[in-house]
Amino acid sequence: MSVDIAPPAAGPDLRSSAAGIGASVPRPDGDLKVRGRFAFSSDLWVEGMLWGVTVRSPHPHARILGIDIARAQAMEGVRAVLRADDIPGANSFGLIVPDQPVLADDVVRFEGEAVALVAADTPEQARRAAAAVDVSYEPLPVVHRVRDALAGDVLVHPQGNVVRDLRIRRGERELSAPVVVRGEYQIGMQDQAPLGTESGLAQCLPDGGVELFANTQWLHADRNQLASVLALPPSQIQVRLAGIGGAFGAREDLSLQAHLCLLALRTGRPVKMVYSREESFYGHVHRHPGVLRYEHGADLDGRLRYVRCSIELDGGAYASTSAPVVSNTAAFAVGPYACPTVDIQATVVYTNNPPCGAMRGFGAVQAAIGHEAQMDRLARELGMDPLELRLLNVLDDDGLMPTGQRVPGPVPARRLLEELRDLPMPPERDSHDSGSERPGGAGNVTRGESVVRGVGYGIGFKAGGMPEGVRDFSTARVRVSRLAEGVVAEVKTAASEVGQGLVTVVAQIVRTELGIDDVLVLGADSTVGSAGSSSASRQTYMTGGAVKAACDAVRLELLELAHDRLGHRFPELLEFGHGVSFEEGALVDEHAERLCSLAELLEDTVVEEERRFEHQPTTGLDADGQGDPHVQFIFAAHRAVADVDRESGLSRLVELAVAQDVGRAINPQAVEGQMEGGSAQGIGLAMMEEMQLSEGRLLNPSFTDYLIPTVLDVPPMRLKILEFPDPAAPYGIKGAGEPATISSTPAVVAALREASGRELVRVPVRPWDLVPELSEAPPLAGSSPHPRDNERA
Repeated sequence: MSVDIAPPAAGPDLRSSAAGIGASVPRPDGDLKVRGRFAFSSDLWVEGMLWGVTVRSPHPHARILGIDIARAQAMEGVRAVLRADDIPGANSFGLIVPDQPVLADDVVRFEGEAVALVAADTPEQARRAAAAVDVSYEPLPVVHRVRDALAGDVLVHPQGNVVRDLRIRRGERELSAPVVVRGEYQIGMQDQAPLGTESGLAQCLPDGGVELFANTQWLHADRNQLASVLALPPSQIQVRLAGIGGAFGAREDLSLQAHLCLLALRTGRPVKMVYSREESFYGHVHRHPGVLRYEHGADLDGRLRYVRCSIELDGGAYASTSAPVVSNTAAFAVGPYACPTVDIQATVVYTNNPPCGAMRGFGAVQAAIGHEAQMDRLARELGMDPLELRLLNVLDDDGLMPTGQRVPGPVPARRLLEELRDLPMPPERDSHDSGSERPGGAGNVTRGESVVRGVGYGIGFKAGGMPEGVRDFSTARVRVSRLAEGVVAEVKTAASEVGQGLVTVVAQIVRTELGIDDVLVLGADSTVGSAGSSSASRQTYMTGGAVKAACDAVRLELLELAHDRLGHRFPELLEFGHGVSFEEGALVDEHAERLCSLAELLEDTVVEEERRFEHQPTTGLDADGQGDPHVQFIFAAHRAVADVDRESGLSRLVELAVAQDVGRAINPQAVEGQMEGGSAQGIGLAMMEEMQLSEGRLLNPSFTDYLIPTVLDVPPMRLKILEFPDPAAPYGIKGAGEPATISSTPAVVAALREASGRELVRVPVRPWDLVPELSEAPPLAGSSPHPRDNERA
């Protein structure tokens, strides 16, 4: 792996502290995780705790005729068996629309839906009791295809099968161009596949409330939904973050949180739950599968005239975040390209498939698979180089989104593509190698005679932050005090550390702002104001902004303290030294003369400030899908090199290069990890990851059959970090967690497409798709000498 950080396009150099902003500070939990000593939520333990198990439906759609719990209640060690009528409050939850029951009481709408709960002394007793709960069902017709949901012959919900339908139109109403290319692209359902499954522990509080330890992405959203379910005021519900083994969107919705609290309150004892891998597949949302139909119109020189697109997404049984996901897919359907006319119709529907919601890339992933395949198709039709076609059309400063929103500069899209263009290619394959470098490795019995190399490009972007007028904010509290060892700064937020390195970044901000090296980031819980969700690439921006604002307030109070104690007439000229110029925490005047140490200044005084940070407002969309719905735009681009054996269908990624703009690299090593991890998930969607469904039933709920990339599947990577600061963001930062997932999938598919000579209109690509004799997909269309012929077709 090679890494390069380009110099910032603009803005001050903030890399002045050895452990502050811009430094690759090690994660405080890194050593523990590598050694297997980190405490994950599945490791929670309280003396006298019970074990909880969920009873789940075997049917994707059925009416519940009755639930007999008598046999389960009579079993040894069983302390509680609960049904829907045992819920004290509302039997519903949902981040946007509370349409999902905590425990189904009349109809189950997907395989694995929760219908009852059991608590027992041991996990074995709990599982046996769950198996003894007798549920009678009347199977109902299953809606498992989007077209059936749209037909509406069978309703998944009484109000209808459409979750959201929107249209985005800008420019001319009559669409025409000299060159027109069309394509239909299918995307399978992807799972977030966090290595840690859902788990947690709940226990009663003396005031009649409940304390919940859970691996969640949004503490306050959990608390507020639980308050409705439990019929308790939010103040009597404490939600504390437990160690998370991955998230990627899977922890944004409730899973076992309400079940744990219900069992704890009923039994009066602590209750722990840990999902098996199979149950985890049923217990959280997934990436939306869908079909995207495109029509691109262009001039003879390749410049885009219009894009028409129809998007159909399968939202599964409940709404979750389907509404903003489909909005994102539509808003980013054209990709980072200038196009004067767009007409996008987007729909997401209910089906009896597993619920879908947030996953890394949040709708922009699906869009990128379509718009990048179309750009390659258009390049072939015109006989142009695919990269040059992209450079011809790519967005520049103040370009327009399909929604009419301007993309403020500096826009890095052109620079990202140029960086990839200028990278050297990996060496050619040696035809006399031992076989380890061939697709399939030494097991490739074709000896490489039919191996062809392909190169593919992909570029994508998405929004950072909550869209469409959501008033988003984050809260942080910073406390500075003197201890025997010196001065320590404590930071308290409700922001979930889900593996993205937020704890490290927060400490770096405090060191930069206050010059205090000893920073303690306290565990996240709901006793401080909300920090919002650890999603939408927003936490470094939002919670980082809140921490900076709290530090600014602490700084002012400390300077006022210096004014009172030292008699300095102009406290605004005082500074806290840090880095190589001054000792840690020293107070210096306008001449850089040391006045006193911070410890001497504080004495017994404790300085504490809490601040709330908000971004600039956004708007909803009008009837034509026009508005300013997004906070900021974040970009990445990939170049993939792949070898395909056209005889066997085996393939091998030779190299993956990624260029990404992060605004400011607060922690460059952490950014590298995000780029690598996001790219790996994109490889998974491109080549292997898909939840296999048959009429609503999941066929592969295990890591034996649901394959995710391992170290053997991820090729050598070249990383190029660019810094184009966002002038509206703290330190100019942009979200770094999601962009690499967006552009990696289309780049990999493009490389496989070029190497195989097949259209490859569905992801993930299977080996038989790459073999001409086995694939149903048509071969690649060559360049036409009469581009208008394609339009007539």
